[in-house]
Amino acid sequence: MSSETAAAISLLNAQAVRTRAQRMLTLGLEDRLPNFHVDLSLLDNTAELVIATIRRAYPSLDIPFHSRWRHFVVDGSDRFGEIAKTAEFPNRASRARAELDLAIVSVFLDAGAGTQWRYFDVRSGKRIGRSEGLALASLDMFTRGVFSAKPADPLRADAAALARLDTAQLSEGFQVTADNPLVGLEGRAALLRALGTLVTKNTGVFARGDSPRPGGVFDHLAGLAEGGAIAAPDILSELLHELGPIWPSRITLGGIALGDCWRHPAMVTSDATSTLVPLHKLSQWLAYSLIEPLQRAGLAVTDIDGLTGLAEYRNGGLFADMGVVALRDPSQFASVHDVASALVVEWRSLTVALLDRLAGTIRKKLNMDAKQLPLARILEGGTWATGRAIARERRADGAPPIKVDSDGTVF
Repeated sequence: MSSETAAAISLLNAQAVRTRAQRMLTLGLEDRLPNFHVDLSLLDNTAELVIATIRRAYPSLDIPFHSRWRHFVVDGSDRFGEIAKTAEFPNRASRARAELDLAIVSVFLDAGAGTQWRYFDVRSGKRIGRSEGLALASLDMFTRGVFSAKPADPLRADAAALARLDTAQLSEGFQVTADNPLVGLEGRAALLRALGTLVTKNTGVFARGDSPRPGGVFDHLAGLAEGGAIAAPDILSELLHELGPIWPSRITLGGIALGDCWRHPAMVTSDATSTLVPLHKLSQWLAYSLIEPLQRAGLAVTDIDGLTGLAEYRNGGLFADMGVVALRDPSQFASVHDVASALVVEWRSLTVALLDRLAGTIRKKLNMDAKQLPLARILEGGTWATGRAIARERRADGAPPIKVDSDGTVF
C-alpha cells in the first residue's frame, strides 16, 4: 500500500472527521479562519433554545435516535412499521435486508430538496417538503416496488433495478414538474445507478444471503460483529469503504475516492492529507439510520457517540443564526456558495465541532451524561429541529442562512 493510499484511508472514519473539525474550531477560536468568527459565549443561549425544543417535543426526555426512520412517521403513524407488520419476512435477517435496502436508498436520495419542492401525500392530504417529503416519496416508491427486480417481492432494492433506474422514474416518484422542481434530480438518479452497478460487482459484500442488493450489507456487517456486537464507527467505516466509489469524483488520493471530503487552506498537515477536511455527512446519516434495523435483527450497536454530528445546513444554520459563527463579510449571506468553497467547508466543519461542544453544555444543564443523552438523541431532539424552527422565524421560505449550490449528493 502506498503512503498516499494509507493517508486516504486514514480519512475514511468518524474520528478523522471529529479530529479535523476540532482543529478547525481551534483555528476559529484563535480568530485565524478566513471566513468566520467564532463566539462561544453565545453557545449557552443556543443550548437553552435547543433544550426548550427538546422539552416541547419530548417532555420525558425519552428521545429516539436521529435517523431516517423518524421521517417515516406521519401524524403519529409509523408508515413503514405498518407495512412491516403485514409483510411476510421469513426471518429477522430477511427483514433486516429489506430495511437496509430502504434506509440506504432513502438516505442517498436525501440531499437538500430546495425550497420549492413538495410531495403530495395522499393519505394525509398534505404537501410535505424537504427531508420528510423526500422520505415519504422514497418509501412510497419502495413500497410500490420501483427499486425491486422481483414483481412478486416489492419490498426490496435490487442492484439490477437500481443500475437501470431512469431519471424519469425518479421524477415521477418525486412528483417533479416545472412548478414543483427538485434540486439535483439527475444527481440523485445517477447516484442510485452507481449504487446498483457497484453492488452488482461486489457480491462478496452485498450478495452473501440473497441476490445482489444494498441491504445485503447486513450479512457483511453481521459477519464483522464480535460477540453479537458492532461499534457504530465500524459501521461507518465499512459504509465508506464499500460504498465510497459511488460518489461523484471530487477528490481522489492514492486511488481512493474520498467522497464528502473537501479542501480548506487552513487545514495544513505534514502528510498527503494536507488541506483535506472529511465530513461524510450522508454516510454518517446512513450509519445512524442502520442502528435500529441492526438492533431489531439482534445485533448490539456500541459506541454510538463515536459518530459525529452531521455537517448539514440545519445544524450549521442553527449556529449561524444564533451568532455562534459569524461571517467576516456579512455581504456573503446574499451570495450562493459552491459546496466545495472554503467558506462552506469551514462552516460545515465548525458545525461538527460545535455540536460536540453544544452537547456537553446541554448535558450539563440537564444533569445527564453521554450515556443517558448521546449525541444521536440531541441531534433528533434537538439541534436539527431548532435549526429548522429558527430558519422559519427569520426567513419566509425557511431556507438556511447561508446559500449553498449543491448537486443533490452532499447535504
